[in-house]
Amino acid sequence: MFKRLDESPLQTVTVVINGRSVAVPQGESVAAAVLAENIGYSRTTPIKQQPRAPFCMMGVCFDCLMVIDGIPNQQACMVQVRDGMRIERQHGSGV
Repeated sequence: MFKRLDESPLQTVTVVINGRSVAVPQGESVAAAVLAENIGYSRTTPIKQQPRAPFCMMGVCFDCLMVIDGIPNQQACMVQVRDGMRIERQHGSGV
């Protein structure tokens, strides 16, 4: 569904998204990496467990909350990928 503008980045880093190692462009946001990998959704809502995915990509909507390196409630659109980062879907409130 999503496609990167530059399909041949000069430098990549390896991150783990939901248990799968993925090479992504250095400097990309976690949310962009997740959208490009087409995992479907990044979190579920706390009450009804409805799926949500990154939406505004600028830190306003909070639909991109994920567990990053074991820390829940991280705004994936505001965090840049780095080598070895572990990114997981957040279920509910993440606590």
